[in-house]
Amino acid sequence: MQPKPNIVHLPVYQPGKPVSDVKRELGLAEVIKLASNENPFGSSPKAIEAAKQELENISIYPDGAAVDLTNALAKQLGVNPDQIIFGAGSDEVILMIARAFLLPGDENITADQTFPQYRHNIEIENGVVIEVPLKDGTHDLEGMLAKVGPRTKIVWICNPNNPTGTIVTHDEVVRFMEKVPSSVMVVLDEAYCEYIDDPSFPDGLALLKQYPNLVLLRTFSKIYGLASLRIGYGIGRAELIRSINQVREPFNTSRMGQAAALAALEDQAFIDYCRQANAEGIKTLRAAFDRLGLPAFPAYGNFIMVDVKRPAGEVFDGLLRKGIIVRAGHKFYPTHIRITVGSAEQNAKVIAALEAVLQEIPVQV
Repeated sequence: MQPKPNIVHLPVYQPGKPVSDVKRELGLAEVIKLASNENPFGSSPKAIEAAKQELENISIYPDGAAVDLTNALAKQLGVNPDQIIFGAGSDEVILMIARAFLLPGDENITADQTFPQYRHNIEIENGVVIEVPLKDGTHDLEGMLAKVGPRTKIVWICNPNNPTGTIVTHDEVVRFMEKVPSSVMVVLDEAYCEYIDDPSFPDGLALLKQYPNLVLLRTFSKIYGLASLRIGYGIGRAELIRSINQVREPFNTSRMGQAAALAALEDQAFIDYCRQANAEGIKTLRAAFDRLGLPAFPAYGNFIMVDVKRPAGEVFDGLLRKGIIVRAGHKFYPTHIRITVGSAEQNAKVIAALEAVLQEIPVQV
């Protein structure tokens, strides 16, 4: 049996190394995972309780259309329910968009260092990936616009960008959207938008009213702390969402995920707390990096990408031996690591560990 030729070269997604594996392999009692941009403060107690209550119903299929959650989210966002589609994480919405819209040979424009699931799903559908280099770690929207041609189907913009953490501004997105043909879909992935209070950050919901070819991606995996329940969503014009819905698998989000997300929407105090604590963590990490002479990209999500001026793999291994899991292996940033912002205690430990590791590895000139 032979698989489709266009998938044989695809890498399998590599998540952050599990804590249990590191403990077992290195004989460590304590391991801090700051590799997958999970919420170090957990989830809203209301969400946890709602998920627990759904255990009584695990023998019953979930609501395939997630009606209650859709209605509540639509009310909060100020959109119509038929403008929202849910997926098992926003990465499944990426999959569904690619499945619904891409034909073999359709061109897609992405940044050269961004969330890898765009390329992954494009190639599964036999689409063509056109990469535009980041400029100072940020999407080069003018460069992406210059690559738009008659075969362009989708432009994918991760904002804040993962892994660099940078943003493109509202005005920059408006200028871009004004010039992109209306026949080209623009996917604005806003997985970390709830962390941001910068007024220059795009108002994606306002942009939806202006541009019918725009689709927003968001998730409950990050600030809401529901990563294991796999629930994300897309927002767009009703006719676009209907087309995506046509390829959605039935019952693709769980009863517990829907219930927890619905409860999480009602706990704004938890979200506010996480946003503030994350901002304080970024300040702490940036101050340490400045003291150590390590340049870092501006951080707008719940992670920060820093140039350790040494081979990133060696720094990763050094931190791992000290019980700290971070993210390395970024093709175009071989001396950078990405660190999830942790709790105050976790941030202090990663700073101490990083300082010790840097003393063991020579600076790469």
